[in-house]
Formats: sequence, C-alpha cells, structure tokens
Amino acid sequence: MDSSEIILEAVSSVSQVTAEEWNACANPPPCPDSFSGGFKPAYNPFVSHAFFSAVEASGSATPRTGWGPRHLIARRDGVIAGIVPCYLKSHSQGEYVFDRGWADAYERAGGRYYPKLQASVPFTPATGPRLLVRHDVDQNEIRSALAQGLMALCQATDASSAHVTFAREGEWKLLAGHGFLQRTDQQFHWHNQDYRSFDDFLATLNSRHRKAIKRERREAVANGITIHTLNGSDITEEAWDSFFAFYMETGSRKWGRPYLTRSFFSLIGETMAKDVLLVMARRNDRWIAGAINFIGSDTLFGRNWGAIEHHPFLHFEVCYYQAIEYAINHGLKTVEAGAQGEHKIARGYLPQTTYSAHFIADPSLRHAIKDYLKRERAYVAEMGRELTEAGPFRKDNGISDND
Repeated sequence: MDSSEIILEAVSSVSQVTAEEWNACANPPPCPDSFSGGFKPAYNPFVSHAFFSAVEASGSATPRTGWGPRHLIARRDGVIAGIVPCYLKSHSQGEYVFDRGWADAYERAGGRYYPKLQASVPFTPATGPRLLVRHDVDQNEIRSALAQGLMALCQATDASSAHVTFAREGEWKLLAGHGFLQRTDQQFHWHNQDYRSFDDFLATLNSRHRKAIKRERREAVANGITIHTLNGSDITEEAWDSFFAFYMETGSRKWGRPYLTRSFFSLIGETMAKDVLLVMARRNDRWIAGAINFIGSDTLFGRNWGAIEHHPFLHFEVCYYQAIEYAINHGLKTVEAGAQGEHKIARGYLPQTTYSAHFIADPSLRHAIKDYLKRERAYVAEMGRELTEAGPFRKDNGISDND
C-alpha cells in the first residue's frame, strides 16, 4: 500500500469487523517482524476474531460487566491495516496487571480514574500482539498510528488512561517512544529443550525435584483417578457442563463472581474447538476436575482450573505436568501456565518477564507513577534473577543418578 492517509475509528463490537479483516491483522502469515524477534508466530488463539466474538457475544465482556468494546481500527484506502483490541472499563477487574493503588490515590486526590481504556484480551494474562497489523503494510507506520490513536481515544472517551497489557517487548518499546510508561512483571513458563519425552525433561532436574515430581504424579491418580485430554470434537457439551461447574466453584472462591459465562464455553466449542485442550480428571464415572488450555502455533496457554473433589497433587498433574507432556508430544516450545504462582518453579516453570505500557493523561499522576515504575522494574528484574537461580534444574552436565 502507498502512503495515503490513515483513518482511525473506534467500533463498539468485534462483530462490526469481519473475521477475515480482523484475522488478517491478528494472525497474518509468517513474515519478518522485529517485534517478535524474527518471524511472527503463525497463530495466537487469544487475538483471533473467534475468541473476541465469544467473550462479547456470551455476555462476558460487555458494557454491563464493565468491559465496553472500543476496538481501535486503522484504515488505509478503505482497507483495515491495523487493530487494537480495546475496552472502555469502569473497574480494574479481570486484568492481572494491578492498578487499583493508582486509582485509589488519584481519586483521593480528587481525580476520576474511571473510565479507562484497556488494550488487552479480557480475562487472559497471556502475552501476545496488541497492536495488530497486516503483513502487507508499513508495520512500523501503522503501529505508530495506533499508538497515537490510543492517546486520542483517551481524550475522545474522557478516559483517564490507556493500558496495553501483556504486550510483546517490541510493542512495549515502541509505546514508550510515544510517551507510554513502561511496566514489567513476571510469570512462570516452561520451555521445551527439544525433549523427546517427559523422562527427558526429568533428567534435567536435580535429584530432589525429580523424585518429588515422580511422587506427585503417582499420588495424584492414586484414588482411582484417570486423566483424559480432550480436543476438537472430543469436547462435548457434557464435558463443558462439567468444566463450567469446576470453573464456577473455583472462581467463586477466588473472585466472588467468575468472569466467563456458560455460553462462552459453548461458543468456543463451536468456533475454536481445535484450539482448545481440556485436561480432565475422572473418578467413579464422573468428571471431578479439569483445566482448559489454548493451543498456539508454538505455545500451550494454560488458563482456568477447577475441581469438585480435591485430591493431593491433582492440581499439579492436571495443570502443569499434563501440559508439559502435551507440549513435548506436539513439538510446542513453551507452556505458559497463567498468572502468579512461585510454586510452579519446582515443577520446571521459570520466571519470564511480562510487559505492559500505560498512557496517563494527567501530568501529576503520570509523574508519580513513572517514579514508582522505575523502582518496580528493578525489583522485578532482581526477583527474576533470584528465582531462576533457585530453579530445579541441575547445575552440572553429568549423567543423572538413578532414582
């Protein structure tokens, strides 16, 4: 495309963009892309049109729940060249990058923090592209236009701020160049070192952790429990009913009101079943626990877990060890196991930096947050180094002992 004018607009539903137009930006074909460190991954399920359609059409992310869609669209010559999935929010729930302290401080000082703009995937703390751009345009130009458009959208919606969360590092740096503040945090990811089997992975651990994982896997299924992996047409409505019961039981304890509705799971079952891996535990002829994962081109994204029976180490088996086995068997490079949880380190999941960028309209609030984030980034970096050093992997290259 030539350098004709870029037109920006915001739409109030993903349904106002065709799946073809959206996915041409969200999941373009592999191509050189400095923002992903080389060739852009072929597929990220969370930025697909189908996923956003499911969270919106199911009533999970709507103005009523405090997630008002304001997807930013960049057009050139009538063609959509870039998109930022974005929501106008009246609270800070379901984001996993915490800014409630900023909101409280600003409102105590007489400001109004909400509404704010959230450029993210609702209820999903998984890194992925946030400035979605077609492969056949000047990508840096469109990304810069989208960054400027987010700031303009703040003013147009009377929002206090715009927050781009779980972005790729290259986007984080580009947004900083447009005045966005830089924030980091960490998750715990498992990385596949071309293992041929789960035992290959275990052989890289020190003896104490290797023995502990073997014991946990044995005890997790000791009470007549069987583990089942469901994908595609294997996932029936009966399985979704059971998983939703697990999700509600755990979500009600953690958040008070779970974010996703029952119809969300039916919708992804209709449109994204090939991208979903359900790991389910069964005992006495009924489902008792399960975890939902989404399958990307090189990453397995672990999301929600729940159970109606609680057995020792079942959580670790269903959420972590089964995910590792699936990644090894299917040649995936990474397992992202969701937010938080230092207990994941002992299971082979190591610290990984996550990135978010924040445009704060009020100069006084921006200055205060900037100073805070500088100290926070240093703390996150140091904590990541310490936790990595304390990881379960062997420090030598010798032959492992038998156990």
